[in-house]
Amino acid sequence: MLHINGAIVVEGKYDKAKVARLVDCPIVVVNGFGVFKDNETVKLLRYYSENGGLIILTDSDSAGFRIRGHIKGIIKNGNVRCAYIPDIYGKEKRKPAPSAEGKLGVEGMPDSVLLEVLKPFSEEQESSGNRLVTKMDFYEDGFTGRPDSSSRRDELKHRLNLPKRLNVNSLLEAINRTVGCEKYRETADEINKGQ
Repeated sequence: MLHINGAIVVEGKYDKAKVARLVDCPIVVVNGFGVFKDNETVKLLRYYSENGGLIILTDSDSAGFRIRGHIKGIIKNGNVRCAYIPDIYGKEKRKPAPSAEGKLGVEGMPDSVLLEVLKPFSEEQESSGNRLVTKMDFYEDGFTGRPDSSSRRDELKHRLNLPKRLNVNSLLEAINRTVGCEKYRETADEINKGQ
């Protein structure tokens, strides 16, 4: 079980049930798009963001990214970080059909994947001070500033098992939070060598 300072935000009660088995921190359910209208939940999110931090763990589909963006937009002060699940296609066991985009959500992720996604936010990992990947690294490695940068970033996301929807800033945050500079450097070199 991972010990995480702060709270984790998930979309629904089944996500909470899944994550609660893996971490020992508060888990806030925003009830999907309900967070757009629920002032009490927003107050709770602001509280946690200012007292220990908030980790947003939503699905990697368009709805999950809208919810994530909304939460980041309504919390101006405080510590808000994002955890990203990979694009894994399939169907959750309790549902009769796959989601509209065909991707598994948080509730459908294997425990091992969720632990890997959340491990960088655990107390033991928080204290390690590794070098961060910067926008200059992206530029020098051709992930920004070139005509083919978008397709190169897609390849980087694929190789690092990150959601395809990530924009440049979110990709940079995800790499620094979950992958680290060493793995980024190794993967960027492979892409640059055409491997």
